[in-house]
Amino acid sequence: MADTTRSLSYITRKSTLTKNAPLLIMMHGYGSDENDLFSFANELSEELFIISVKAPYPMQPYGNAWYAINFDADKGKWNDNEQAKASRDLIAKFIDEVIEAYPINKDNISLLGFSQGSILSYAVALNYPEKVKNIVALSGYVNHDILPKDIKEKEYSNLDFYCSHGSVDQVIPVDWARQTQPFLNSLQIKNVYAEFPVGHGVAPQNFHEFKDWLSKRI
Repeated sequence: MADTTRSLSYITRKSTLTKNAPLLIMMHGYGSDENDLFSFANELSEELFIISVKAPYPMQPYGNAWYAINFDADKGKWNDNEQAKASRDLIAKFIDEVIEAYPINKDNISLLGFSQGSILSYAVALNYPEKVKNIVALSGYVNHDILPKDIKEKEYSNLDFYCSHGSVDQVIPVDWARQTQPFLNSLQIKNVYAEFPVGHGVAPQNFHEFKDWLSKRI
């Protein structure tokens, strides 16, 4: 079912649990929509309450973005970090809204992001660690410009990351993704990093690996 009454438009798959259900929030990539990652939903644990959200900035002729990217800029890409911060904070607000609206366990909330959605999932978790627990970050990287200034003082012991990337990704260089694990390690955050011989996408083996990882943590 679709819903637009809260901060973000989204679709849901209800849990088999009627209370205290673990929540998984899915965030799609640049130029896509809420139906993209939702295709994973039927393959994931029935206990999960799944919400797939649509990014707030519509694109032409179709699709949505969490923030604008200028492909004509120096180094090929320039991110609108103010829009990215606004989307980051919108997701944090949205988490509070869905906790109020659905029979969700507020202490068992996971994020799953692909590409731009993955970049946002890092930002949400590292700015609002009290709101989430597990993060599946697919084909993304850490954008340090949208992280908190006091990152070294924050408490991250509850967080756990599964990060993966295609070794021949032509959209987000694998070298950017390879910086993630040393960075998370420096903050003493639990994490796993994996690479698969694909481009900018999710290989079947990648899906099965993060599915197993997630099922052990909910």
